[in-house]
Amino acid sequence: MRENPDYALTDTAAVRELIRVSPWATMVSATEDGLVASHYPFILDEGASDEDDIVVVSHVGRPDERLHRLGTRELLVIFEGPYGYISPGWYGVSPAVPTWNFAVVHAYGTPELLSDEENLAVLERLVDHFEDPLPEPFRMRRDELNAEYAERIVRGTVGFRMRVERFVAKDKMSQDKPAEVVDRVIEALDSPGPYENPRLAAWMRRVHGR
Repeated sequence: MRENPDYALTDTAAVRELIRVSPWATMVSATEDGLVASHYPFILDEGASDEDDIVVVSHVGRPDERLHRLGTRELLVIFEGPYGYISPGWYGVSPAVPTWNFAVVHAYGTPELLSDEENLAVLERLVDHFEDPLPEPFRMRRDELNAEYAERIVRGTVGFRMRVERFVAKDKMSQDKPAEVVDRVIEALDSPGPYENPRLAAWMRRVHGR
């Protein structure tokens, strides 16, 4: 990413929160055959890290583990938080130009491949993580038949854990604008229209302490 200290996100807790709310990520590897990119859900491995560490777990469908050479080289995982177009017409000042607000984390590390047993546990945690908000969560081991099915399909996936060795993150949310302009942008994002974006508006409120 382009270096811009005005929007740099360096707080580990804030990066963990962005990963927590934006679990669908892009993973990129540089291999002898060229760049390889895939898309999978990631969750924080809370038990394997403390407040100063970031550890994530996920899984890939075979043969993506071979395509990425997982476990043998550095992996880049990109987490995109809220983002959206910002019209200069919302500023109420001139001169002005359009821009995009966004939050993103580039996380780097070398994955550790998991055993089938550990992989099944990760898959179960992934399912629980996304099912928990539902009124009737679906559990992988809800009955014997489903448990047996889960144990069969796990062989078609490869689980991994990645300790983030370094990250580059940005949180560009109109920090360079006066408070009244920020308020107008938030109001516009919350209003009906082609660029309505309540998730981005909420994130801007958090960043600006609204």
